[in-house]
Amino acid sequence: MDVSPHTASVAGGLERPSISVFFPCHNEAFTVELLVRKTLDVLGAIAGDYEVIIVNDGSTDETAAIADRLAEEFQAVKAVHHSTNLGYGAALQSGFRAATKDWVFYTDGDAQFDIEELKGILPLTAKYDIVSCYRLNRQDNRRRRLSGWCWSRLVGLVFGMRVRDVDCAFKLYRRAIFDRIEMRSRGALIDAEILARATRKGYSIGQTGVHHYPRRAGESTGGNLRVILRAFRELLRLRGEILRDS
Repeated sequence: MDVSPHTASVAGGLERPSISVFFPCHNEAFTVELLVRKTLDVLGAIAGDYEVIIVNDGSTDETAAIADRLAEEFQAVKAVHHSTNLGYGAALQSGFRAATKDWVFYTDGDAQFDIEELKGILPLTAKYDIVSCYRLNRQDNRRRRLSGWCWSRLVGLVFGMRVRDVDCAFKLYRRAIFDRIEMRSRGALIDAEILARATRKGYSIGQTGVHHYPRRAGESTGGNLRVILRAFRELLRLRGEILRDS
């Protein structure tokens, strides 16, 4: 179900939920500290019990040092480190496994989304187990927008889901979901895997739009042709695994 951002922001919902927020980061030294500090401000206003987790996926810049410093400065901040770059899926797996609160939210450490918009999607948790957002005015080149559109529709066709933007990195989950599903993908397939496994278990998905902003620093690998081809190749294999597991 799609819900407009305005409708989501005025709908009734949870009061001061228990929530974990995490950021998968690979070489995000330019953005991660500001993102964490802003997130702490947002959570202080809307959550009763919260934590912020920085997942450093083998960064070679100062991301690890910044994460450790913030964890020392703030009791609510935790740093999780991969000694080498294990991939986006592995970073998300680490974040979900480290989360301890009732709800778990993630967005990427590159700050292409405004964490303030978390306030607007929280009310949807009164109706849904998962809030899977889609990008409004996506700030990527035409090739990436087209490949993203095709990917979301292919994933929907393969798994029988109607998710508008499968890979949008602005999602909120009931944490208990991760006690009931496996996560095996260590790469670009991770979002599709989690959503597919969760829906097969009967969990509900609500959808709403969030704004997307240009990347301020660093370079994304999501449009890499090798990454895309590997994800397409793994998709059918994942479908077979999920059907067997069910």
